[in-house]
Amino acid sequence: MRSYLSAFRLRRRMELQYRGAMVGGIICQVVFGLILIALYRALYAGKPQAMPLNHVVTYVWLQQAFFRMLLASDPDLLDKIRSGSIAYDLCRPVSLYGFYYARIMAQKITGSLMRAVPMLVFAALLPDGWGIAPPSSVPGLFLSLLALLLGLLCVSALENITMAFTMRTLDPRGIQGMLNLLMMTFSGNILPLTLFPDSWQRVIAFLPYAQLLDAPIRLYTGDAAPSEAVRILSVQAGWVLVLTALGVWLWNRHQRRIVLQGG
Repeated sequence: MRSYLSAFRLRRRMELQYRGAMVGGIICQVVFGLILIALYRALYAGKPQAMPLNHVVTYVWLQQAFFRMLLASDPDLLDKIRSGSIAYDLCRPVSLYGFYYARIMAQKITGSLMRAVPMLVFAALLPDGWGIAPPSSVPGLFLSLLALLLGLLCVSALENITMAFTMRTLDPRGIQGMLNLLMMTFSGNILPLTLFPDSWQRVIAFLPYAQLLDAPIRLYTGDAAPSEAVRILSVQAGWVLVLTALGVWLWNRHQRRIVLQGG
């Protein structure tokens, strides 16, 4: 366990060095957030939807604030797989899956918090209809934080599955591009899932991508009542177990058959 905690701390310190990227990311996500909110305000002015506008605005800000959690990947591991220097990591007396799972979690947590905190403070200062709304209730806030933690575990497991396939293909662009498209669409980043047709929502809500950010945001805004939290958290926990088990199996299988490139 100490080895994994050390890997987590080292990757967290490395992520803290990229302050320029943090500032650029904050500016980019704020601009995108304001553009999306302006579009939704225009949509609601023409045809109000079932989901209240302030919930949509809050949904947009929370999605933009934790955007880094969705798409951050570990470039060091990709370079090691392509160059063959992952051979040195294979000599470590630890589970490589757990080692890189800890690194990916550290990267996503640190990068998300560096951007989310100032963005949410900014969003809270905006006028009504443009800024983030407070949580629907105190229990809803705590449940949304727990759901966010499970979403982090879920997206880290998905990232490790991508890395497992990269061991065989040596090029992550195909699987990573497909995964990013699915995450952006079905996590609610492009369009809040509550604006999808009801028949679609019944299916999408059980996909692993909806567990990343949509589930925590629904609990935060009150679109999902605290009484539904047990079902939502159970679905999230189930996907964490399934994706983690699949990732461990893929890593163990591909480690035995890996072809190392480089000199």
